[in-house]
Amino acid sequence: MLNVLKIAARNLARFSRRTFLTAALITLGIAAVLLFVATTGSFKAIMIGQFTDSMLGHLEVHRKGYVASIDSLPLNLNMQPQMVGKVEQVLKSMDAVEAYSPRIKLGAMFSNFTETTSIRINGVDPAKEAATTPLLPGRLIGEKKVGTLLKPGEILIPEVIARGLKVKAGDTVVLVATNRDGSVNGKTFTVGGVLQSVSGPSGKDGYITIDDARSLLRMKGPEVSEIAIRLRNPALLEKAYAQLNQELSGVTNKESKPALEVHTWAELSPFSSIVRMIDLLAIFIKVMLVSIVLISVMNVMMMAVYERIREIGTISAIGTPPRRILSLFLTEGLLLGVGGTALGTGISLAAIYALNIWKPAFKFGMQQAVELSPSVGAADVATIAAMVIAMSVLASLQPAWKASRMDPVTALGHV
Repeated sequence: MLNVLKIAARNLARFSRRTFLTAALITLGIAAVLLFVATTGSFKAIMIGQFTDSMLGHLEVHRKGYVASIDSLPLNLNMQPQMVGKVEQVLKSMDAVEAYSPRIKLGAMFSNFTETTSIRINGVDPAKEAATTPLLPGRLIGEKKVGTLLKPGEILIPEVIARGLKVKAGDTVVLVATNRDGSVNGKTFTVGGVLQSVSGPSGKDGYITIDDARSLLRMKGPEVSEIAIRLRNPALLEKAYAQLNQELSGVTNKESKPALEVHTWAELSPFSSIVRMIDLLAIFIKVMLVSIVLISVMNVMMMAVYERIREIGTISAIGTPPRRILSLFLTEGLLLGVGGTALGTGISLAAIYALNIWKPAFKFGMQQAVELSPSVGAADVATIAAMVIAMSVLASLQPAWKASRMDPVTALGHV
């Protein structure tokens, strides 16, 4: 086997220009793919973090049917106190859960006593909400608040409303909401801060304390619309989702059917389609890499067989068995793949290291710029490298098979 490797390496060196160009193509291909995987993976993590850590949480629990009607924020589908108690009991027993925040969501009319517009209100416990969505305080525009994010009687309003109605921190405003029974109630608030939108200029979510929300809606009990959940590690999402579904399956309605639903952030955010698009692009890039390797290596090996027909006839005539000729050409393809893969991997890892030192920053949804920190896992490197090497060998198979089956007499007479 060692002799075959030496001969294969010598044969590649004989055609140095062609070998160099093919290896360079493989090198550039694998470097481009690994860089793409690293940078898009970092961008995807940043994008997901902006939504989960700013407003959604990793998981949310709702009463069955609530999400299907979430556009109307139905108060009649709030979770009742006994349901809330059961969910909190389960969450406290789960090691994967870092924090959770009960919320009341409602639609209201927002007025500065001169103009009126609609707003979507989140009634929250300030401490629990800050623990569940730690980037929420960072969305405040201007001077940051010290201490509690939100006090009773205060409201955090979205930037689009603040600009449209010319409202600023410290102003007095009024919220008017319709209760579950159809009656209307109003309550005055002091603007405690202005929030930059995560989802773009159309975002119209405001925040008040959960007690103020219950007072505005004249609720008699501590019911909630949803419970947002933050995990200690986002990688535990699927496991925590399955466990929570199983634990809450025992909470049933009058028809003995499950009364609660668990949803991941991806089921609640339209931006999850961008994540899927990034994953599809990564697959497409990998397919392109495989195609480039397959075509380039096959072309080189076919030319090698064509140019060395008489040489193949000579070594066959002196008694070299077909399997040895087959292994010789396969080894040449293997060396091309291994060499290009090693060099491409080294270049891509060096580029990723340089990007982490440089730390390019850009804005995505938030006022503050976020830094891109590309990284690539060992599994991704091993998978892509194995795929390229396997394709190099596979591309060499047909030319190698042709070379091993040549008739010595015909090959020696080739001109």
